[in-house]
Amino acid sequence: MAKFHGLSAPSSGSYASLALFTAVLLACTALTSPVQAQDALPADAPEQGADIVVTGALEALPLKDVGSIFGFNKTLLETPRSASTISSEQIERFGITNIYDLVAQSPGTFTNSFFGVGGALDIRGTPGEVYFRGVRRLDNPGNYPTPIGASERIDIVRGPSSPIYGPSKTGGYMNFVPKSARVAGGALMSAPEGEVSYTRGSWDYNVLKAQVRGPAKIGAAEFGYSLYAEIEDSGSYYNNMSTKQTILQAAFDNQLTDSLRIEFGGMYHNFKGQQNGGWNRLTQDLVDDGTYITGTAQPLDTNGDGQLSVSEFNAGGNFNPFGTFGCGGGSTSAASFTDACLTSTYPNLALENTGTTKLSRRNVLTGKNDRLDNIAKTGYFDIIFAPESGYEIKNQLFYDGIDNMNENAYGFSQFHKSWVIEDKIVVSKSFDTTAAKISIQASPSVRYTKFLHGDDFNYEYFHRVDLTQGYTPLSDRLLSTECDCDYANYMKGHFVDYGMAGLADIDFNFGLGLVLGARYDKVHVESTSIVEKLESVPEVISGSGSKGGWSWNASASYKLPFGVIPYVTASRQTTVIAGQGSEIDAATAAGEAFLTASKLYEAGIKGSFLDNMLYGAVSVYKQERTDRNIQSSTVNQSVETEGVEAEFRWSVDKHFLVTGAYTHTVVTNLTFLDAGSTFSFFGIEDLVNVSDPTLTLGGQVGGLVPIPNKAAAARAGIPKNLYSLTGTYSFDSGLAFSASVVKVDSVFSGQSRVVKLPAYTLVDVGVSYEMDKWLFRLNIKNLTNETYYRANFTELFGSTIVLPERPRSYQATISHKF
Repeated sequence: MAKFHGLSAPSSGSYASLALFTAVLLACTALTSPVQAQDALPADAPEQGADIVVTGALEALPLKDVGSIFGFNKTLLETPRSASTISSEQIERFGITNIYDLVAQSPGTFTNSFFGVGGALDIRGTPGEVYFRGVRRLDNPGNYPTPIGASERIDIVRGPSSPIYGPSKTGGYMNFVPKSARVAGGALMSAPEGEVSYTRGSWDYNVLKAQVRGPAKIGAAEFGYSLYAEIEDSGSYYNNMSTKQTILQAAFDNQLTDSLRIEFGGMYHNFKGQQNGGWNRLTQDLVDDGTYITGTAQPLDTNGDGQLSVSEFNAGGNFNPFGTFGCGGGSTSAASFTDACLTSTYPNLALENTGTTKLSRRNVLTGKNDRLDNIAKTGYFDIIFAPESGYEIKNQLFYDGIDNMNENAYGFSQFHKSWVIEDKIVVSKSFDTTAAKISIQASPSVRYTKFLHGDDFNYEYFHRVDLTQGYTPLSDRLLSTECDCDYANYMKGHFVDYGMAGLADIDFNFGLGLVLGARYDKVHVESTSIVEKLESVPEVISGSGSKGGWSWNASASYKLPFGVIPYVTASRQTTVIAGQGSEIDAATAAGEAFLTASKLYEAGIKGSFLDNMLYGAVSVYKQERTDRNIQSSTVNQSVETEGVEAEFRWSVDKHFLVTGAYTHTVVTNLTFLDAGSTFSFFGIEDLVNVSDPTLTLGGQVGGLVPIPNKAAAARAGIPKNLYSLTGTYSFDSGLAFSASVVKVDSVFSGQSRVVKLPAYTLVDVGVSYEMDKWLFRLNIKNLTNETYYRANFTELFGSTIVLPERPRSYQATISHKF
């Protein structure tokens, strides 16, 4: 690998891949001559070269139709739900590279770490979902980082989706709208355009991008194309981590006749990286001043292969003393563990050669051979028939698949080979009466999900490795994915969802607006465990079942004078409970416990002022799961959320844009509250009767955390209050400045509330200069070098591990448009 200025550059293979793709882009551009581009325009489109006036800096004002919320072409101002959009211009100006950066741009969003991988946002304090062009993708809590670079905009919808989109989670979702060759009003672009950019950053960050889009004409056929490629070959601030990924995305649309067009395309994403469990041996002293407990685990590698197998752990004693099986004598509390009990009953848990030192934030649980490899393939093919009568019939065919391998030396591994295919027909009709404008939709759909999933978590010992030394034969696990044996789960199966939905949007002439809808889903599941791969055989090996559920929505809004629109919404949304790899186990299938529902009550007020240059919105809500008996702790929890969300966006003039947001969130885990307790792994601070914490760190103790009241059932890691402010100013000369500030309350790291992570204020700034067709941009993240942390999987591991976030860093971009 080439080096310059002490930093690594992308490999020659990465450049070759992008060069090949760029050649394809230029070939597509060559298909379009200026005459052909002009011919491709519809009769009512602007003339070539005519100025298109866009109101609102960076396309940040909610003035365009957004069909990703209810399915109707309504703006965010007119939509009776709490939602925000982030434009591609905002993404570029503020240097947004991952979903964590979106917190500054939208209220209601803050995400705990899922082992360092930005798969999906936590929205309203609970794991959200990812949609692509309005269709739900496979769950992705931390299978791979969701790419955002090829997006025309990102819609963030808070609360469950519309009935027209099918079963969804309580919290909300991100909808990615890919770039296309159409401009406002649906006309094809007048001429092709493209861009090539290179971004260099701290810790060997290297990203190369190329994109081109425009109209083309082959014979008499007119179509639009949009092609995008991104190659990354980057290092990391953290030791033993790197990122190599390739993203290819294409979108095409073809106007076959005046009333019939097709839209098709897809995305290929090949990601190679690692999960990041952060720091182990968590204490308040570690968070406050970096004091780390050192020491090595006792030897267990009896066959000398350098790794710890399941049989070696079992032969060495009980490394999982939980509750009454530990020191409790019937008690399940952390207080039951004492020095005397641990010394006499579990001497194999004690560390040797112990001490303390200061720990670098670079030293984390990631091992030299850890890997998180994921290939995601997404495709779509839409046929839209829209005669002048006001009818529209759209058939949407969608595919999403992942092939995932995840290995972590401390003792967790998993794989998924899952895919989903969905076909949905939406029949729409709009018409005007003397009293109202009415739009209706009817939509049958079928969604088929197939999964093959295995994981290994029964011997997941974070604390055995001393992070100042790294993994050795004392701490390196032989993983199930390495020996293809001793899995905790190994299953295959499928489920199919047959759905029917109807939706109506009625805008009365006197200002009242109603959105009413209902949906019914029938879900059938089949699942089978592959017992020869398992460490122990489950009680239910194979099972199947069917269950149905209703969803509905009722919203009302009223257009008051001066641009103010109050609204109320009530909805019930069916939810399918599946795991991280979209799997449903045999017992859940046989018990028909895979379907539940959530309810939402929301009221708000929106307004657009100063000739639509100032937008503001405030909402209050309460949403909760109606069935508290089942949940997936990784992707779908049984929670109640109450909160307030507020935001404003003000384009002061054509140069100056400022936005702000406030979020107040209280998240209560209803399952924990109803039970009065929850199982958790105990951290050092939990063991109040253990004076020497090194007596436990060779394994993992655990038990029940008491949940005596609603405050104790609050989900850890999610701040009650969050404030954000962004601003950007661009001069006529091409110089532009940007800044964002996010202020976050202190939070507890885990459900037992024994370690508190400090409040922090995160400041990012940027400067750019545009000259002719060239752009130069510098973004600095964490300008003030704030020390801050992100809680990790708070329900189980929050008191044992935490992710130290990165210090100040930079990203410098040079791009050329053509």
